[in-house]
Amino acid sequence: MAHLYIHIPFCLSKCSYCSFVSYPGLEHLYDRYINALMTEMRMLTSVYEPQPLDTVFLGGGTPSLLSVENISSLLHSCRERFEIKAQAEISMEINPKTVDFMQVLSLKNCGINRVSLGVQSFIDTELQRLERIHNAQEAWDAVESVRNAGIANINLDLISGIPGQSVDSWRWNLQSAIALNPNHLSLYQLSIEEKTGFFEQFAGGRLPLPDEDEIAGMDEVTAELCRSAGYNQYEISNYARPGFECRHNINYWLNEEYFGVGAGAVRYLTGERIKNIEDPLLYCEKMERGESVVKESESLGPEASFRESVVMGLRMVEGVSSERLLSRYGIDLQLYYKETLEKLLELSLLEFHKPYLRLTAKGRALANQVMADLV
Repeated sequence: MAHLYIHIPFCLSKCSYCSFVSYPGLEHLYDRYINALMTEMRMLTSVYEPQPLDTVFLGGGTPSLLSVENISSLLHSCRERFEIKAQAEISMEINPKTVDFMQVLSLKNCGINRVSLGVQSFIDTELQRLERIHNAQEAWDAVESVRNAGIANINLDLISGIPGQSVDSWRWNLQSAIALNPNHLSLYQLSIEEKTGFFEQFAGGRLPLPDEDEIAGMDEVTAELCRSAGYNQYEISNYARPGFECRHNINYWLNEEYFGVGAGAVRYLTGERIKNIEDPLLYCEKMERGESVVKESESLGPEASFRESVVMGLRMVEGVSSERLLSRYGIDLQLYYKETLEKLLELSLLEFHKPYLRLTAKGRALANQVMADLV
C-alpha cells in the first residue's frame, strides 16, 4: 500500500497567515511544472519499488488553478507509474474562487473523489483580514458545485483565532459549515509563522488576536457543535462522520512511508526523509536536465523514528499503540520513557488504556508542551 502527495506551489495571491510553499504570478510555469512532476514520478519509480496507490493528495498552493487537462495528465501519469487502486482516496485542495460546476464535474471524471475546500471563514470581514481571494457567498456556491457534480466526500477548512474574531463569530462560522453537511471538517487554530505578513504585524504589536479565554471558548464551541452534529474528533484538528476520516493524513500521522513530488514536497521512504528544493522555476530546470531536486535529507534510525511515531501518533484521538510500536521498533513504550511518562500520566496530560497511550482533554489543550517532553 502506497501514498502519494503532489505539491502544487501556485496561488493567485499570498495570504497574510500562509507559510506554505506557494507563489503567486507564475502562470507561465503551469504546463512546464506538470511535465516536471511527471518526470520526477518516473525518476522515483525507477529507484523505489512502485506499489499501488491507496491515496493521492494534490495539495498546495492552489491546485484548482491548474487546468483540467493538467490534472488529467498528472493522474494518468500516476496510473502509469504506480497504478491507483480502484477504491483509492484521490483528494484535491480547492480555493472556492477558482471552481465552478463544470470544472468540478470534469475533475470528478478525471478521478478526483475527495475535495478539500479552503473556506477558512464564512464572514467576509474575516476573509478580508486573512487576505483570502474569495467571499462567503463563493464558499457556499463552491460547496454546492462540488456536491452537484457528484463528489460526496467534502472537507471544509476553517480557521479559529483570526484577528478580531469572537467566540460568537466562531460559533456562527462553524454552524454555517455544519449546515452545509460536509463529511469532514478541518478546524485549525491560527498560528503565527515566521516570514508571513501576520508575523510582522504581530512583532509590531499590530495584530489584535483573541486572548486565551476566547480561544478556550472557541474550543468549547467546537467540541459542543461537532459532537451534536455527529462529527467524531479523530485528530487534534480534524473531525469526520464515520468512515470519512482522511486516509492520506492518517498515514502521515502514523509516520508511515509516503511518496512526495513537486517543489517543496517531502517524501519518507526506507527510513529517509527527503525534501525538495522550493523554487518552482529551479525545480523545473533541474528536472528538465535530469538533475537531483533534493534540498535536504535525513536518515532516521529506529530510536529517532520511534520517538517521531509517538509524537505524531499522539495527534490522533485514539492515541498511539504500544503494541504496534513494539512490533515495529522492538522498543517498549513504558520502559523507554519511564519517569517522563509517569510524570505526564500523574499530571493527567496523558492516559494509558492498553495498548493505547493518548492525550487527555487537558493534554490536547497543552499538546505542544506534552510532545516537547517526548520528542
